[in-house]
Amino acid sequence: MIKSFKNPILALIGLALVGFGFEMGFDAYIQLIILFITVNCLMSMSLNMVNGYTGQFSLGHAGFMAIGAYFSAYASTKWNFLPPNLTLVSSFIFAIGSGLVAAAAGFIVGLPSLRLKGDYLAIVTLGFGEIIRVALLNMDFLGGPRGYANIPSLGSFFSSFGFASVWLVICFFTIWRVMHSSYGRGFLSVREDEIAAESVGINTTNMKVRAFVLSSFFAGVAGALFAHFTNFINPSSFTFLTSVNAVIMVVLGGMGSMTGSIVAAIFITVLPEALRPVQELTGFDLRMVIYSLSLILVMIWRPKGIFGELEITDVWRKYVRRSA
Repeated sequence: MIKSFKNPILALIGLALVGFGFEMGFDAYIQLIILFITVNCLMSMSLNMVNGYTGQFSLGHAGFMAIGAYFSAYASTKWNFLPPNLTLVSSFIFAIGSGLVAAAAGFIVGLPSLRLKGDYLAIVTLGFGEIIRVALLNMDFLGGPRGYANIPSLGSFFSSFGFASVWLVICFFTIWRVMHSSYGRGFLSVREDEIAAESVGINTTNMKVRAFVLSSFFAGVAGALFAHFTNFINPSSFTFLTSVNAVIMVVLGGMGSMTGSIVAAIFITVLPEALRPVQELTGFDLRMVIYSLSLILVMIWRPKGIFGELEITDVWRKYVRRSA
């Protein structure tokens, strides 16, 4: 029992030290980039559950993120039975509530649509994401096209990063444990050969729905974190491009690699910001050109993603340890 909790505790301690270091040595701009990295890591790891491990193709992840963001924003400003200032307990209540609402939406969407495959599933999930965005535009009590403002923050950078780090560790080790269980083998069997999985008695639709619900839960939590980090959300924050960004992270890091999802999320978040000095030097906005070219070169160099299906422990055993 003690050994099973050892790795998550060590991960939390390590992330806490990183957060403390960033709070002491970096300005608010760098700190906000770090917070966006944590949101993108949650998005990429959760989508990897569907696109990477289960072999489906979802383009509606921004819709689940929007549901989580708006639920947490509305609950934190309108629910009077909780303290007006966010505490650790109320923050977890809002985050879990956002995840559960997004998971319920994932179940409602996934149950009929996950009988489809490939491009058909991608179109259905894309349509769902757009339905959510257009619905939010027409909901006046949620701000409509004006957006939702005055969302309470989680406190200082250290407390915000610490709270996000807890969810990063929960997400990583939850998916890790699921994928090393009988359910995980069921997900992988659906990815490898759905017909063969059905022939041995696996309910493939049931497996896909479960993966979709778990993925939606963590996308909703990512949306809640995003809302409290920015203090303002708008339907334009959850467009089709947000879903595409999450897909890029999964593919770039490696389909079926949690470590790859984290590395790709950091790369995708940091690179456009790191290229801002190029615009100042040249007078032209070449950021997206260089950004896109970098993605193309990485995919040519590593067509299966940066890590492929490997994790950091596999890379250590396969390359570093062997060379030593």
